[in-house]
Amino acid sequence: MQKQKFSRFLKIRSDALQRVLAFGSLVIMIIFFSIASENFLTIPNINGILLAATVNGVLALGATFVIITGGIDLSVGTMMTVSAVATGIIITNWELPIWLGIIVGILTGTFGGALNGVLIARLKIPPFIATLGTLYIAKGLALVASGLKPIYFNDTPRFNEIAMGTIVPVLEIPNIVLIFFFVAYLAHLLLTKTTFGRYTFALGSNEEAARLSGVNVDKWKIWVYVFGGATAGLAGVLISARLNSAQPSLGMGYELEAIAAVVIGGTSLRGGEGKIIGTVIGALVISTLTNGLRVLSVPQEWQTVVTGAIVILAVYLDIVRRRREAIASARQTSGDK
Repeated sequence: MQKQKFSRFLKIRSDALQRVLAFGSLVIMIIFFSIASENFLTIPNINGILLAATVNGVLALGATFVIITGGIDLSVGTMMTVSAVATGIIITNWELPIWLGIIVGILTGTFGGALNGVLIARLKIPPFIATLGTLYIAKGLALVASGLKPIYFNDTPRFNEIAMGTIVPVLEIPNIVLIFFFVAYLAHLLLTKTTFGRYTFALGSNEEAARLSGVNVDKWKIWVYVFGGATAGLAGVLISARLNSAQPSLGMGYELEAIAAVVIGGTSLRGGEGKIIGTVIGALVISTLTNGLRVLSVPQEWQTVVTGAIVILAVYLDIVRRRREAIASARQTSGDK
């Protein structure tokens, strides 16, 4: 019992340290870019940073659950795209109500997530391979359904207002930012206050132990990917409303940024650890870094290089943290003996 309490203490402390480091990095970047450019710390630019974090952040919320289970989902970017196209077809091509287009968009991503879950949980295909396959399926479907052309929402300006309008006119914060933080709060409650959240951690900590405890591992794993698909569907609706168009070739690369936000936020790629607040911070770190480098006129290719280096650093810190936990736990065990 004493050993278990000590191991739990180490895990909580190191997990909190990871989030503190991520938040500290965010603060340092804000200070640095504010000093380097007077155009950085302005209300329009801050809103731009928040706006850039929204779509990637929503994708990362679902990816957090998946990665906590020890899985991976490479398809969320293209699932987002095909969901945006589905929304465009309903609202623009078929001229049906906006609310119906939103529902269809979210359900499209949800169905894609369910497909991933079945392939992984039932057919036992490794997550990397299964979601790589559905990535290409979703990419092809988006191109076929759209006829290789963007779908514009010019005749439905109210759809764009869902994302770019504001219910906080004083600060001029776009609705899409508020939606992101609201969904993040709901995801936090889902992860920390529900059976679904507890089983998500259980799958990532020790799947076999969860199975022996009577948990229907396959069922809950499918639901985790369903949730990831639903957030991808929501991201598709939001990005199409933000851009006022559904771009059939847009999504590639978003999955990597979503995974990067999750990892930077302290969720371990080995599973069993993660917090929604960390993912939100991770999304803000990426958007702040990209925005700051753009303000300093750093070329796009170097922005990508820097982002990649930060992801590698975050993964390395996670490895070091895990190693120290193992060493401390081993010392405690030998001390008990």
